[in-house]
Amino acid sequence: MSDLEEATMKSSIGWNALERSSVLDGLSVLEVGGIGPVQFAGMFLAQLGAHVVRIERPDTVATYGFDPREDLLNAGKRSVVLDLKDARGLRVTLDAIMRSDVVIEGFRPGVIERLGIDPQRCLDLNPRLIFGRMTGWGQDGPLATHAGHDVNYIGLTGLLPMIGEAGRPPQLPLSIVGDFAGGGCYLVIGVLAALEQMRRTGRGEIIDAAMLDGVCHLMTAFHALSNAGEWAPRRQANVLDGGAPFYGLYETSDGRFMAVGAIETVFYARVLAVLGLSGLLSHQFDRDNWPRARARIAAVFATRPQADWASDFASVDACVSPVLAQGEAAGHPQHQSRGTLVEQDGRVWARPAPRFNRAATRSMPPPPVPGQHTREVLLEWGLDPDAIENG
Repeated sequence: MSDLEEATMKSSIGWNALERSSVLDGLSVLEVGGIGPVQFAGMFLAQLGAHVVRIERPDTVATYGFDPREDLLNAGKRSVVLDLKDARGLRVTLDAIMRSDVVIEGFRPGVIERLGIDPQRCLDLNPRLIFGRMTGWGQDGPLATHAGHDVNYIGLTGLLPMIGEAGRPPQLPLSIVGDFAGGGCYLVIGVLAALEQMRRTGRGEIIDAAMLDGVCHLMTAFHALSNAGEWAPRRQANVLDGGAPFYGLYETSDGRFMAVGAIETVFYARVLAVLGLSGLLSHQFDRDNWPRARARIAAVFATRPQADWASDFASVDACVSPVLAQGEAAGHPQHQSRGTLVEQDGRVWARPAPRFNRAATRSMPPPPVPGQHTREVLLEWGLDPDAIENG
């Protein structure tokens, strides 16, 4: 056992509160490399109870920019190191695919085929297999084989120009929108739907999960508003983009912010009552009056610190809340009540979502060192690790 593996075993005690549900108990998932959204999808399936084995490249440890034992996207998985460019590693991987219920991968289109893994051939040999493919652009189209990242994918969806302040450049919504919502979550949805299809028909499926597609699908409500002529094509000119005085962020005297989401008139009336600006209510949906109303509301919020406003609105049902920094969120009473964000051993992690009333929960292993479970898993697969390593 290496020093890193031994340290991992010793540090695992501090991670015993990580949880997994039992809803997918018994489902075997093979995650073939990939980072970001594919890792997230594998973690999500592991949290739902699936038994996930992640195949890593031999040089994976060297490519990490931080301690791999801190990579929560690999929590709940077992890690095997195999070289897919080596005939023995490829043979073992193909054998593992035949043993699996689900395979997920995140290579560019054509890459996994060039490595010797043909998804359709795998499905022919294992007809009940679900083969999930995650890309940014999709499996076809003129950009399919081009490189890209979250910002590139969402840049082609029409989303970016909608986010940010008027007169300033669009703002990046982090990589949550493209990578993890439009990508990882849609891959999981595809896997779950394909599993239901397989249960009914006995036939597996190949899933093409593209971040480009997922983000466009997430924008359905905004397509509807635009089609109906209810969305102006410029920033801060609409109800939900910070243009309306009753929906947006307001800076407080200490440089913090309050989030106001008082779309309904009853909530806006309560906000204005607390601020002493009830006279603005009659002009709530007068767009010409929005800049003036927003300026008056901003001036009032700027007179006191965030903590004071949070206290004032705590007992008022008005869709107003403080904007918390990432390190503060776990301390909020709502998170503490539900145990949504857990702090342990100096780490913060989120409990699995969604929650289930009937499904049992059990502890989930912490993130492994790449290759930590190679011998263990190969033995379970009926293989001789020494023979594979030594040729």
